[in-house]
Amino acid sequence: MNKNPISLFALAVFTFHGTGAYAQQRPNVIFIYADDLGYGDLECYGAKNVQTPNVNRLAAEGCRFTNAFAVAATSTPSRYSLLTGDYSWRRKGTDIARGDAGMIIRPEQYTVADLFKNEGYATGAFGKWHLGLGDKTGEQDWNAPLPCGLGDLGFDYSYIMAATGDRVPCVFIENGRVANWDPNAPIEVSYTHPFLGEPTGKSNPELCYNQMWDFGHNMSIVNGIGRIGYMKGGGKALWKDENIADSIVFHAVRFIQEHRREPFFMYVATNDVHVPRFPNARFRGKTNMGVRGDAIVQFDWTVGEIMKTLKKLKIEDNTLVILTSDNGPIVNDGYKDQANELLNGHSPAGPLRGNKYSAFEGGTRVPFIVRWPKEVKAGSESEALLSQIDFFSSMAKMLSARVPKGSAPDSWDSWSTWTNKAQIDRSWIVEQALDHTLSLRNKNWKYIEPSDTRVKLMKEENVETGYDSEPQLYKVDEDIHENDNVATKYPDILFQLQAQLRKIAKGRVNNR
Repeated sequence: MNKNPISLFALAVFTFHGTGAYAQQRPNVIFIYADDLGYGDLECYGAKNVQTPNVNRLAAEGCRFTNAFAVAATSTPSRYSLLTGDYSWRRKGTDIARGDAGMIIRPEQYTVADLFKNEGYATGAFGKWHLGLGDKTGEQDWNAPLPCGLGDLGFDYSYIMAATGDRVPCVFIENGRVANWDPNAPIEVSYTHPFLGEPTGKSNPELCYNQMWDFGHNMSIVNGIGRIGYMKGGGKALWKDENIADSIVFHAVRFIQEHRREPFFMYVATNDVHVPRFPNARFRGKTNMGVRGDAIVQFDWTVGEIMKTLKKLKIEDNTLVILTSDNGPIVNDGYKDQANELLNGHSPAGPLRGNKYSAFEGGTRVPFIVRWPKEVKAGSESEALLSQIDFFSSMAKMLSARVPKGSAPDSWDSWSTWTNKAQIDRSWIVEQALDHTLSLRNKNWKYIEPSDTRVKLMKEENVETGYDSEPQLYKVDEDIHENDNVATKYPDILFQLQAQLRKIAKGRVNNR
C-alpha cells in the first residue's frame, strides 16, 4: 500500500507534463510555412518544370488537400491570423510590415505557441517572422536585447529574420538579440531616410552585383542586393542570402535534436521563393526556370533535411508535419531575375486566376499537406474546404487543451478534416486581398465584394487584382478559373452571400 498520497499525484503530473510515456504519445508538431509558394509550384500539385521529391514523399505519406486557403493574399496578415486565430482584417496594423515594425501580435494575446507551451511542449520559431519586434515601430535598438519579442508570445527559442529577405535589417535575431552581433559595426535602421555616405541601389546600381532591382528595391545594398529600407552597419552579423536556407535548417535541426525526448512544436517559416531569390550555388541550374525554380528546389531540400532528422532520431512516426504557404505566388516582385522569361510553360498558380495580392483564388488558395502516420492515411487526398485560421483550434482539439476565453475567436475546430477522418467542408471562409477587399467562399460559390480601388492590373507585377466596383459572383465548383461573373444571373445567391459577409464582418459567426 502506498503510504505517501502525494507521490501518485506527483507521478501523474510528471507523466503528463514531463518526458514520460504519456508525453511521448503526444505528437511533435512541425508547421512548415513556405513563402510565396503557389498552388501550382510543387510537383505533387502538377508542376512539370521542377522536381520536389521530398514534398512529394510527404504527400505520399500523408494527405494532400486541394481546397485549402491562407487567410490573406499577403504575408503579414496570413501569419498573424495563423498564430492568433483572429482575422487580420479585424485589426488595424496587420498589413505588410516594415522591417522595423513594432510587435503586431501583442504579448497579452494568447498564441498557438502559448497553447503548446502550456501543454508541456518545447516551442521554437525559425526563419521568416514579419510580425514585428520590440514595442514600437522604428524605435528598436538593434545593438541590445529587444525588450519584447517571441519569448513573450510563447516561443522558448527563436532564430528568425525580422521581416523578409528584401527588407532591412538583414540579420538573424536569436532569442531577441542580433545573432553574431559585431561591436565594430553597430546597426542603424531607418525606413524614412538614407544614411549619409551609404550607397543605395538607386544611386549605385553597379553595386547590385548579385541581384539587380527592377522596382521598389533600390534603397540600402546588402550582399550585392538592393533592399527596402535603409541600413547601416551589421558587419559579421549580416546574412548572405545564399546561406539563409542553410542557417534556418541548421538551427531547426539542432532544436529537434535537443528536444527529441520531449514533445515539441516548431514553426519553420522558409524564405526561399520570396524575393530576392538567391539560392545556394548547389541548387543553381536544377531547373530550367532560373533562380525562382531553383529556389523551389532549395525549399524542397529544407523539407528533406527536417524529415531526414526525424527519421534518424526515430521520431518521424510520432511527428505531425503540416506544410503550406502564406499566400499565392508572385513571379516579378521587384528584381530583374528573369523569373517571367524563364517560366517555360510553368504556371505558379496552377489552374487558378490571380496571384499574390489578388482577390482571385490564386492569391490565397495554397498547397496544404498533412502527414502523421499514426492518424493520417498515407496517399490520401481531400477536396474539403479548409482555412489556415483553424490551425489554433484544431491543435487545441488534438491536445484536449483549454483555451482562455476570448482567444482565437475566429478559429474553429477542424481537426477531423485536417486529419482526413472526415470530409467536412468549412461552411465558409473569408479571403483578404492587398487592398482589404474581402471575399466570401463556400464549397460552391465565391463572392468578391465591390472595391474602391480602380487598379485592375498591377502592371509591374503583372497581377490581376480582382478589384471591381461591381459585386462579383463565381460558381467555383464549375468555374475554377473565375472566368464568368454570374452576379446578375443568380441575384438570390449574391444577396445571401453579401448579407453573410456583412454579418461576419460585424462580429463573430460560429461554424455550427
